[in-house]
Amino acid sequence: MLRPIVPPPVEPLTLDEVKAHLRVDHTDDDSLIQLYITAARTYVDGPEGFLGRAVVTQTWELVLDAFPDVEIKIPLPPLQTVDSIKYDDPAGNEQAVSTANYYVDNVSEPGWVVPVSGISWPTPLDAINSVRVRFTAGYPPTNDSPADLRANVPFDLKAAMLLHIGSMYDLREDIVGGIGRATAVKLPFGAEALLRQRRVQLGMA
Repeated sequence: MLRPIVPPPVEPLTLDEVKAHLRVDHTDDDSLIQLYITAARTYVDGPEGFLGRAVVTQTWELVLDAFPDVEIKIPLPPLQTVDSIKYDDPAGNEQAVSTANYYVDNVSEPGWVVPVSGISWPTPLDAINSVRVRFTAGYPPTNDSPADLRANVPFDLKAAMLLHIGSMYDLREDIVGGIGRATAVKLPFGAEALLRQRRVQLGMA
C-alpha cells in the first residue's frame, strides 16, 4: 500500500506555458486551464497514473506487512531519497532502522533498499502494516524553488501534457458527436506515444 504524505508543491507546467500553447491571451478561462493542468498531471503521475512515476517532487510511504527477504523495491521512480524505515517491534513499539544498516540505490528504476552485508532486516510485529518506508520521489531539483522543481521534468512529458490539455480545452466534453455515431475522446495519439517511452511497470517487493 502506498500512502501520500506530501503532495507535489507545484504543477509541472505553469499557466503561462499552457496558455501560450493554447494561444489564449485572455484571462476568462484561467481557472479552467489550471484545472486541466492538474488533471493532466494526475493522469500521468503517481501510483494510479499512466506512467507509474512521480513527476514532480513528492513524498510517499510504502506500507508492508513484513520485511522482504532481501531488497525492498521502491515504486514511483525516480527515487530521490529514502527518508526513514520504521517498523513495529514484537512488543508493538515503533522503531527506526538505522541508516547505517542499509544501502539505497536511487539510480536504478525502480530504486531499492538492501541491508548492508552481514545484517538482516529486524523482526517486526506479526501484524498488518507493521513496516513503513517513507521516501521522496520525482525528478530531482537542484533547490526547492517552483521554477527549479519544474525544470528537471523531461521535456517530452511536458509536451505530452500540453497535447492532452489542448485536447481537453478544445473538446470540452467526454463524448463528441460524429456523423451517425459518437466518438469517445481518448488520450491524443501523440501524447500517448511520448508517454509510453517513459512508462514503467513495477512489481512490489
